Amino acid sequence: MSDDITPQDWLRTARTLTEALPYLQRYDDKNIVIKYGGHAMGNRERSVEFARDVILLKQCGMNPVVVHGGGPQIASMLDRLNIPSEFIHGLRVTTAETMQVVQMVLAGSINKDIASIINTQGGLAVGLCGKDSNLIQVTPLIKKHIDDNGKHTILDLGFVGNIVHIDTQILNVFQQTDIIPVIAPVGADKNGDSYNINADTAAGAIASAMQAQRLLLLTDVTGVKDKNGVFIPKLTISEAKQLIIDGTATGGMIPKLETCIEAVEGGVEAVVILDGRVPHAILLELFTPHGAGTLITRDDAV
Repeated sequence: MSDDITPQDWLRTARTLTEALPYLQRYDDKNIVIKYGGHAMGNRERSVEFARDVILLKQCGMNPVVVHGGGPQIASMLDRLNIPSEFIHGLRVTTAETMQVVQMVLAGSINKDIASIINTQGGLAVGLCGKDSNLIQVTPLIKKHIDDNGKHTILDLGFVGNIVHIDTQILNVFQQTDIIPVIAPVGADKNGDSYNINADTAAGAIASAMQAQRLLLLTDVTGVKDKNGVFIPKLTISEAKQLIIDGTATGGMIPKLETCIEAVEGGVEAVVILDGRVPHAILLELFTPHGAGTLITRDDAV
């Protein structure tokens, strides 16, 4: 025993483990989809901590599925290659040239790095993208703009995908093994062409298809806040929709809430928006009474 650790320290550790037991039982053999955001992957130490937490979920009998983003890393690579970026309604306009970079960064560099870190920490991870085993099937995303005169304009986003089907076959196979799937949000259309997909949207669609117990959206904010900037610990679908309607939710929080609403309406028991920068945010959310983020549930949830 270390001189710095007392019997009281070990007792506190034991008490923490016993207090987590009801939550371990609650999530046993359940699907937990985790969206790992580009900003939450900020440094090596935090990435290792994330990997160990995900491994712990698997060791405790859960079925974690990691879906990652990579917006900052894509932007950095595009800048290095002098490829201009354009955004429309928060979505990156993805030309054929840009799509090559997106696929290289997401399905190549980031995806394999995350899987590798999980593996070095004692887990067994496999990196995938939505093109593998027809996991994420898409059509081109169509966006319309209505100007002040009521004129409708179709916005060309290029190779940005609208998810039409999630084939969970390969994920169902992994459920019966020790493998943790790590998924890059790159999908394919019926011709096999690659498409860029919003990572939150991809995670929500996968969680719905798997009827996940939880979808955890790790981001770089503490959660949802009201008009006064006060953190909101819990929302129903109706309350989340009202935050969008009355303008309380702004910027990037709008698509996040839309993803939460669609996921819960699609069969996910609950979605949580939480700060991925907080140490062990996943464990705090799943294994403590108060959680660590904003929980979004059905209107009739108890």
